[in-house]
Amino acid sequence: MSQTMQLIYPESGFQPIDLSQFWHEVSEAEFVEFCERNPDMRIEMSKDGDIVIMPPTNTETGRKNFDIIGIFWDWVRKNKTGVAFDSSTGFTLPNGARRSPDLAFVQNEKWNALSGEEKRRFARLVPDFVIELRSETDLLKDLKDKMSEYIENGVLLGWLIDPQERKVHIYRIGKEVETLDNPKQVFGESVIKGFILDLENIFD
Repeated sequence: MSQTMQLIYPESGFQPIDLSQFWHEVSEAEFVEFCERNPDMRIEMSKDGDIVIMPPTNTETGRKNFDIIGIFWDWVRKNKTGVAFDSSTGFTLPNGARRSPDLAFVQNEKWNALSGEEKRRFARLVPDFVIELRSETDLLKDLKDKMSEYIENGVLLGWLIDPQERKVHIYRIGKEVETLDNPKQVFGESVIKGFILDLENIFD
């Protein structure tokens, strides 16, 4: 990482934050401290060490994301094969990036292998399944790059849901991206077997 860290504001109106103290590679403790000092912001870090400040979602996107989480929570509660996380959860990927998907799922075997201390940090943990929901402030290219990064780091299945274009881009490890045009439903396949997401309320 270069000595000058970039601070990235994707399509947001946030005012710049002084990162001059981070002339060196940011440690995990420093990143956690930075996040704790800015609790109202959703903060990620790229594999190159650049801090990315994500803008708040608008109310319509928040409603849609809440619907998705609620539907998925019900499946997780009944299925009992793993644990799920919302968009405030940070994961440290093998490439060093710290990412917060809109929704993530980790199978029990992988989750239970972590110590209690590891679970209380930005765990070095690759989710098995992730969802990113595009909002009006999100650039599609940025989200596609993020989805590709998830897969390259070991995520098995990912959905990029785009209500604006009424599409779902499905990312699978070891396979080409599949794009569904205006689907009514999307299915969880073997990774989240039996999960079905009805997109009627998401695309409306």
